[in-house]
Amino acid sequence: MDTTDRRILALLQEDGSLSVQDLARRLDLPPTSCWRRVRSLEDTGVLRKRVALVDPESVGLGMVAFVFVRTNQHEPAWLKRFAEAVATMPEILETHRLSGETDYLIKAVVKDMKGYDAFYKRLISAVPLYDVSTSFSMECIKETTALPLTVAG
Repeated sequence: MDTTDRRILALLQEDGSLSVQDLARRLDLPPTSCWRRVRSLEDTGVLRKRVALVDPESVGLGMVAFVFVRTNQHEPAWLKRFAEAVATMPEILETHRLSGETDYLIKAVVKDMKGYDAFYKRLISAVPLYDVSTSFSMECIKETTALPLTVAG
């Protein structure tokens, strides 16, 4: 990956709807060369997909919950069940397996406390969990989906 590829990625992170012609014009590249680079970034999995970012509050999903999960089961079969369960829950935006005392961190969005309670009940009934605690976001100070390509090298 060279500087031009990083510039393409930076522009697409700002606006995923840019056409190849727009990218080529902004980068002063021939459109065919730009298209080949974008295609290569897609084919190699560097550029996974292009999406539209929806404002959660505008669609009635203004409550963000960070769910900290601890388990005393670490067998592959349990992990498979857990991964399958969280994959089916539309409220979950991210699930991370962590080092340290907390085993998993889940970021979920819900309408309100009643919506969270319904989500929580589905989560704890899906697989046996040792401990579940949740913190609710009071305010989002920074949010981005753009990776810091300038610090990647």
